Amino acid sequence: QAKRILEVFRKNDWPIFHVQHISTRSDAGFFAPDTIGVNFYKDVCPRGQEVVIVKHTPDSFHQTMLRDSLESQKVSHLVVCGMMTHMCIDTTVRSAKNWGYNVTLIEDACATMNLVWKEEVIPATVVQNVFCASLSGSFATIKIADNWIKEEN
Repeated sequence: QAKRILEVFRKNDWPIFHVQHISTRSDAGFFAPDTIGVNFYKDVCPRGQEVVIVKHTPDSFHQTMLRDSLESQKVSHLVVCGMMTHMCIDTTVRSAKNWGYNVTLIEDACATMNLVWKEEVIPATVVQNVFCASLSGSFATIKIADNWIKEEN
């Protein structure tokens, strides 16, 4: 679904900002520098002059050039997709709202995973729904890709 959202942005020549997480922690595993985990998925790779923001924390605004980049292009409304909903998406959406941006979160263009809490597995679908429900209204407008695309065309 993120690929479809990108296609709409590219077709309309709207500003696109890709955010890449590269951890600075020594125990980072998946997001360690020079590992497959830091690479963009092939269907959503940056093209041409699309901006790439490298971040080292879950917040895409924290110690990055994202806010300056958005302001330089006079962006006031963000359309967010990506991963992981329970970490970087949640943190970035809340931060964006705190900076005064309007946010639309495309829930089916975001990914999460099963989490474990108190020795209980919380299924990814429950994680996704809880985080989207908690962001809805106060922090973001939550949409599915099909509806957002219909509204933009």
